[in-house]
Amino acid sequence: MKLASPPKEDDEQDASATCGACEDNYKADEFWIFCDFCEVWFHGKCVKITPAKTEHIELYKCPSCNTKRARGFKLLIYQSIVMHRPLAKGVVAVVKSIAHSKFHINRPINHFRLPRSPFTTKSTSGGYGGEESATTSTRTLITINERSAASDFLSALTRHDNNNNLLTPHDFIPILTYCATLPDPLFVMETWRTMEDKGVGFNDKCYVLMMRALCRGGYLQEAFNFMNYLRESHGIFPILPVYNSFLRACSKMKSINYADQCLVLMDKGRVGKNEITYNEILKLAVWQQNLSVVHEIWKDYVKHYSLSMIVLRKFICSFTRLKDIQSAYQTLQYMIGLAISGKLSISMTPKGKLVSSRLDIPMPLNCELGSQISITSEKDTSPLHMEQSPLDLGNKQLDASKAGILSKHENKPAMKLLRWSFNDVMHGCAQTKNSGLAEQLMQQMQNLGLEPSSHTFDGFVRAAISERGPDYGIELLKMMKHRDLKPYDSTLAALAISFSQALELDLAEALLDEVSVCSHPRPYNTLLAACDVMNQPERAIRVLAKMKHLKLRPDIRTYELLFSLFGNVNAPYEEGNMFSQVDCAKRIYAVEMDMVKNNVQHSHLSMMNLLKALGAEGMIRELMQYLNAAESLFARKNTYLGTPIYNTVLHYLVEAKESHMAVEIFKSMKSCGVEADAATYNIMIDCCKVIGSFKSACGIVSMMLRDGFFPQTLTYTTLIRILLKFENFNEALNLLDQVSSDEVQQLDALLYNTIIEKACEKGRIDVVEFIVVKMREKEVQPNSTTCQLVFSAYVDRGFHTTAAEALQVLCLQIIKENDDVLQEKNIEFGEDFIFADNSEVESVIVELFRDSEDNLAVALLNLRWCATLGFPVSLSPEHSAWTKRLSANYNARPRGG
Repeated sequence: MKLASPPKEDDEQDASATCGACEDNYKADEFWIFCDFCEVWFHGKCVKITPAKTEHIELYKCPSCNTKRARGFKLLIYQSIVMHRPLAKGVVAVVKSIAHSKFHINRPINHFRLPRSPFTTKSTSGGYGGEESATTSTRTLITINERSAASDFLSALTRHDNNNNLLTPHDFIPILTYCATLPDPLFVMETWRTMEDKGVGFNDKCYVLMMRALCRGGYLQEAFNFMNYLRESHGIFPILPVYNSFLRACSKMKSINYADQCLVLMDKGRVGKNEITYNEILKLAVWQQNLSVVHEIWKDYVKHYSLSMIVLRKFICSFTRLKDIQSAYQTLQYMIGLAISGKLSISMTPKGKLVSSRLDIPMPLNCELGSQISITSEKDTSPLHMEQSPLDLGNKQLDASKAGILSKHENKPAMKLLRWSFNDVMHGCAQTKNSGLAEQLMQQMQNLGLEPSSHTFDGFVRAAISERGPDYGIELLKMMKHRDLKPYDSTLAALAISFSQALELDLAEALLDEVSVCSHPRPYNTLLAACDVMNQPERAIRVLAKMKHLKLRPDIRTYELLFSLFGNVNAPYEEGNMFSQVDCAKRIYAVEMDMVKNNVQHSHLSMMNLLKALGAEGMIRELMQYLNAAESLFARKNTYLGTPIYNTVLHYLVEAKESHMAVEIFKSMKSCGVEADAATYNIMIDCCKVIGSFKSACGIVSMMLRDGFFPQTLTYTTLIRILLKFENFNEALNLLDQVSSDEVQQLDALLYNTIIEKACEKGRIDVVEFIVVKMREKEVQPNSTTCQLVFSAYVDRGFHTTAAEALQVLCLQIIKENDDVLQEKNIEFGEDFIFADNSEVESVIVELFRDSEDNLAVALLNLRWCATLGFPVSLSPEHSAWTKRLSANYNARPRGG
């Protein structure tokens, strides 16, 4: 039983998007239900079914189907039997007992007067039989849908068979029809055995019905064996409808092996293919995601058949599902060509199904499919601009051959099929983010006189925003409102995702507030991720409330973000205390209880985010408890816990100075075969810094090299910190020389600032100046921390003028490295900022370089500060006396310590 929504315009046309009761079109905000017997959609209100009632319905039968069953016994006058013979008295008794069962109609069965068939045999008395014929009574059993009674009747029929009343295959056709309709594969196998026991042969109709019953019932192996048995034992070879039934079952059950064997048999028997055959093997190719096979089917089809709109529609669906948009677009052009030429061959059944009205006779295509058929001119196919509406040609007039091209064809099914195909390709553009082709399709639809629907705009918006951004999508929403088209919830959700990724949270939240039905939490997860980036847990609470209101079940990604958002809400500079730890434990418990409620288990990322929350709060005991729980959880799944999770635990243990526990975890990792990565070794080197053991750190570096990881700048920085902890400047400088000589390493200011900081602390100005010279030699740009440390080193020793001069030189080096930024803003920093008389210059600097690196703003403010205090400012650092002195005095390393 299907609920909620009938097929949209992009679905296959074998189910109509109109109500079977009121024939009204589908609307997204209404409740629909699908009849599992007649395969028609209905409004819930039209058949008096509510969503609450559907909880107790497995297979839904509409009122029309129920009525057919009630009056089925009265329809016995319908007779499609070839031969009729009198029944034996015992069989008549069985029929009468069934007729007076729970399906009993007020009058007895003998009172029915059946029309005489020209093929009916005479009775022994010379007149036509007064008793019901065997096949007519079988029709009675089939009509009242009594499988057990029909089985009893079949047994009674065979028991009373005699030489004067031999059974023929025609007598079993009603039973086989019953089996194929339900389907009832077990009963058809019983019937088959009976026919074999009585020596009844098979005709083509029996063969087709038996195969249809087996295939519809999912008995593929039995159906295949049945074909082989008849071919080998009776010399009966399957006809094409039999193969098609088997292929249809293979495509339904996704059985590639049986389909391949069937195609081999067809080739051996030279049976050939018809349009039904191509349709079924096309479904299998799409399910296999095999684009090359789809192209081979296309080539084989056009070799034997001329094009039809329904078949082209199926190929368009196949190409778009496999993301071959160019092939889908070209196939669409062929369909447009057929529509323009009037070769439609489409009709609609009473149930709303679109079918081909032409005979299924192979007729090769006479022309080559080399050129694309295009309705738009070169001007029309250019990308659309918002200055001109994408759906408005302005003052341009279409040619007479183009304007209303399809208006002369009043074939509404053809127009509907063409619009569906446009929508298929449009949604394929959305999947492949092909904005240009989507705009071309919209223009072509207008030229053909096809009005875009909300479904069309759904694909167009999602394709357009991939290149033009969400603001363009808002303009399209305004256009839809002008056309009185209500946007789909999926359209709003796609726009919300785009705004969330652009970190425009207000617009994203406003769009999601307009969504009434959402089947997947991805739009809300994207907004939660943006809340995590922008550190807005309050907004995330509103997002969760909206998900709960829509009864949208969270997935694991939702919980991964929740642990990241709510596990730790302290500011980065705040440390956890007893109260914050209690709150953290409550939040984690609430999220985990919701996971249990929704039957969602931890992923590696959700567990890692949870451990990060505990570590950030300093909850070491709980951190170890959850680590043990995680090991047990993932061991039951036969998966490793993962190196990133262990690295997270190690990091927070080292940060909490729990070096002993960190060493035990590291040993456990190595013993369990968990591979350590470069981050693991760097964390353990940090642990050696806590212990104060340079020897142990060197041992970790040796292990790191053996595992194929080379020390990076961060590794050397930590090693230098360990040496400086014991004021061993000589070894630290030796290590710095080793790193500097390695051309592979990317040196940064942090490495040099580590030594400068310790030198400032110990009053070693010689070391500070030596490091500044080395930074200049290696072209390592100083940062704001470097300026602050060098300035403080001189001020602490009472050298204020030298401090200001050093600060100027370092700041000018920063500005020189960012000269391209100043040129982009067309700024002469000396006149505009440093020597300017405007008192608001400082605010201008901060605002102007808000989006640039902070170092540039700090350098400009420092230079202006020096100028304001009256220190001489030179804009050429090479001519500074401090620079010349350092170059002359520090050709060699300073001695001592």
